[in-house]
Amino acid sequence: MSIRPYRPEDCEALARLFYDAVHTVNAKDYTKAQLDVWATGNVDLEAWDRSLTAHFTLVAEENGVITGFGDMDSSGYLDRLYVHRDFQGMGVGTALCQALEQEAARAVRQTKPDASVCITTHASITARPFFEARGYRVQREQQVERKGVLLTNYIMEKRV
Repeated sequence: MSIRPYRPEDCEALARLFYDAVHTVNAKDYTKAQLDVWATGNVDLEAWDRSLTAHFTLVAEENGVITGFGDMDSSGYLDRLYVHRDFQGMGVGTALCQALEQEAARAVRQTKPDASVCITTHASITARPFFEARGYRVQREQQVERKGVLLTNYIMEKRV
């Protein structure tokens, strides 16, 4: 597996991976209605590209196949972390998350060498155990509304 920076030509493949991962991996924890509003299949690729380009975004590949991606903004908010449904449990998410956490720590310590770094994320029910195993702590549960449908997730944080 290799991890590399995001390129704009990845955007469409990442949008497909996102949709497929949400609708398969998260199907055990969310209803079809919830999955449909979470990942509609109608991604604004220009907006996604702007967001992914503005963030520190990494892409995991195996033999030329994109197996996952993750991105973090400059405040330490881990926005997206998705692994292809066929590559679950193979260390892709762990490698991406570790690289994102390291970059957040590096960026902060460039200007404040002794500062601690707080990384936050909004984790799905499905992702919560993954993040807890990495040392993230639930700050609170929340209900997010999308098109009148409520989805449960968890605001989590980790100090690195």
